[in-house]
Amino acid sequence: MLKKKIVVLTGAGVSAESGISTFRDSGGLWDKYDIMDVATPEAWARNMDMVIDFYNQRRKQLHEVEPNAAHYALARLEEKYDVHIITQNVDDLHERAGSTNVLHLHGELKKIRSSVDENLVYELEGWELKKGDTCEKGSQLRPHIVWFGEPVPMIPKAAEITSTADIYLIIGTSLNVYPAAGLVDYVRSGTPIYLIDPGEIHASNISDINFIKEKAGTGTPKLVDELLKQAN
Repeated sequence: MLKKKIVVLTGAGVSAESGISTFRDSGGLWDKYDIMDVATPEAWARNMDMVIDFYNQRRKQLHEVEPNAAHYALARLEEKYDVHIITQNVDDLHERAGSTNVLHLHGELKKIRSSVDENLVYELEGWELKKGDTCEKGSQLRPHIVWFGEPVPMIPKAAEITSTADIYLIIGTSLNVYPAAGLVDYVRSGTPIYLIDPGEIHASNISDINFIKEKAGTGTPKLVDELLKQAN
């Protein structure tokens, strides 16, 4: 018998409980950095050193944290379901917890790419990218991150995956960031939708949604336990 497909959209709230600094919450990264200075193509052109250092520090932090209960719970779902995770996060905590189908909408912190050919993507050894590190075409390597003002190339694939979901989970995101927030529009009518987040959610346009007002680390394991029971 074919396994039911669960598609999961995750946001910063899933990684926050591992100690990853979020961008939008009070005390988050955007309180300390101006978006325009570290996360735009213009910033890269204007002050490459600052941008490189910003992502080096994010990468260094990633090496110091571990997946949390939410990451491990989602990996457990693969025991009974065909699970596809679409994440807005650039860390690798889903993979480290054991999830095998992870699509990163906004890039991956541990990867770097050519600044002249976006198809030349590499795994970075360690956490430090340096000015002067180049690809085989001789161009400076840059973070493999989708910056503000750049297209999100994985959105069509994410929309296609979303449209095939039998169950759709939204975890740790306030549905404020587009185009990721628009993915829910591709969920087929009648598909059960569960949303786990303790904050205010901008999802008034979604009917028949099951709200779970808890942090990802507590709400996700409970929901996963219930879904695994349903699959037996």
